[in-house]
Amino acid sequence: MNRHLPSGVIFDAPKKRTELERIGVLISAPDFWNQPEKSQKVMQDRKRLEEGIENSERVTSLTEDLDTLFELAREGEPVQGDIEPALKSFAEILNKLETEMLLSGDNDSLSAIMTIHPGAGGTESQDWAEMLMRMYLRWCERNNYGVVITDRLEGEGAGIKSVTFEINGPNAYGMLQSEIGVHRLVRISPFDSAARRHTSFASVFVYPQIDDEIKIDIKLEDLRIDTFRAGGAGGQHVNMTDSAVRITHFPTNTVVQCQNERSQHKNRDSAMKQLRAKLYELELEKKREESRKTEASKLEINFGSQIRSYVLAPYRMIKDHRTKFAVGDVDRVLDGDMESLIHAYLVWRKTGKTAKDSGDDLPD
Repeated sequence: MNRHLPSGVIFDAPKKRTELERIGVLISAPDFWNQPEKSQKVMQDRKRLEEGIENSERVTSLTEDLDTLFELAREGEPVQGDIEPALKSFAEILNKLETEMLLSGDNDSLSAIMTIHPGAGGTESQDWAEMLMRMYLRWCERNNYGVVITDRLEGEGAGIKSVTFEINGPNAYGMLQSEIGVHRLVRISPFDSAARRHTSFASVFVYPQIDDEIKIDIKLEDLRIDTFRAGGAGGQHVNMTDSAVRITHFPTNTVVQCQNERSQHKNRDSAMKQLRAKLYELELEKKREESRKTEASKLEINFGSQIRSYVLAPYRMIKDHRTKFAVGDVDRVLDGDMESLIHAYLVWRKTGKTAKDSGDDLPD
């Protein structure tokens, strides 16, 4: 163990402190809150810097604790029971910091918009789509992301036909790019009286929530805006007004809708946010087309690209087909613990290195 690990240099703590002081001056200005969107971004930057400094100090503290424990161990003291949890904490924070450092894309730091659609297969696929939605919502809860479900269409009998939700917080888009593509489920169907094994598919798309500084040219004459009565499960909370909004962008044939708010104005604002995000992603996709031809389709985004399999029978394993990373504890992942899959994807995206290359894969 390096007794003088320069974590302040590794995480650039002095630079972060200088930037934090500059932000403090901005916040103290009398007109700081006159522009809410810009001030909110500054506050997010402050939080990110504070967390970076805190992480640097934590790594330094853990390093010093481990050095002390190893020194005591060399002197013959019984510290084995203390070393193991200390090493575990050290590995966890280093993995978390490595994941954050791998988020180097232009929009990786942004919040995200996610949509989930079941594939062919009726109730089976609709139920699988809802299982995926629950997995992502639990992941958001574990990582303190705010979630707003803007559109949800219930399935017939079980599951969902589609869902769209905003994931608000730093690095949401960068982390969840790992989920873009088709997810395959193999299980004994709970809907089959003969208890046969079924295969279901669902597609996941993720878009960055772009801020107003990025200009997207949307002409009113290119839009059709329809209003309709929001759907629901019934009861006293059914919206009796035509407050739901659907927007169609003719040049790209892009359709978005929002119905979670009672206010038509708020639903329209949310739908426009989704439209801007999708149009921005379309522009990025055009720019990626050339590089995709020479990079073996690493960022391929289409319904035919099966990215991950979740096998619940006859054995239990989740395997990512891009990174070759596999997880045996299926229930833990479906309950929102996706960190290892996301980290493996970010390493693969950055280096092209798969889990088999590094020896982290489970057996096929």
